[in-house]
Amino acid sequence: MQHYKTSLHDEAATQALGKSLALCLQPGLVIYLNGDLGAGKTALTRAILQAAGHQGNVKSPTYTLAEPYQIQLKDRIIKFMHFDLYRMISADEFIEAGFRDEFNAETICIIEWPEKAEGLLPRADLEVFIDILAVGREVKLQANSEKGNACLTQLHFAPNL
Repeated sequence: MQHYKTSLHDEAATQALGKSLALCLQPGLVIYLNGDLGAGKTALTRAILQAAGHQGNVKSPTYTLAEPYQIQLKDRIIKFMHFDLYRMISADEFIEAGFRDEFNAETICIIEWPEKAEGLLPRADLEVFIDILAVGREVKLQANSEKGNACLTQLHFAPNL
C-alpha cells in the first residue's frame, strides 16, 4: 500500500493539502485523522470541504460528534460526514446515534479521534497522521485499501517551501 509524507509550514499549506485531497475523493471513502489536540485535523477537514465546494461554515463537531455536509463530486451530490469522537464517552454513544449507518458506498466519512470507536468503525481507506513540529506540521498519509491507493495515486501536492 502506498504512503506519502510532507511538511506543512503554515495554514496556507494545510489549505493546499486539503484542496489536493478534495480532488481525490470518491464515494464510500473512509479517512481517519490522527493527531494531538491542535494538530490541525479540523483545519484539514475544513480545507477539504471548502475545496470540494461546500459554501458556508465548517464547524468542529466536538460536541455533536458528527456534522453532515453535501458536496459536489464530479457530476453528483455526495454526503460527507465529519466525525469528531474526542468527547465520546463510550462506544455505545456511537452505536445509539446510528453512526454506523453512515458508513456506506455512497458517503464519504472523515473521522477525528477514530481510536474512540475502535472495533466499531470500518477500516480506513486512508489514514492521515499529523504531528506538531516546532514550526508547522509533518503529515503522513497511509493507504490501507485500493480506494486509499487510488486517492494517493491521484494526489498532486507540492507545498510552498
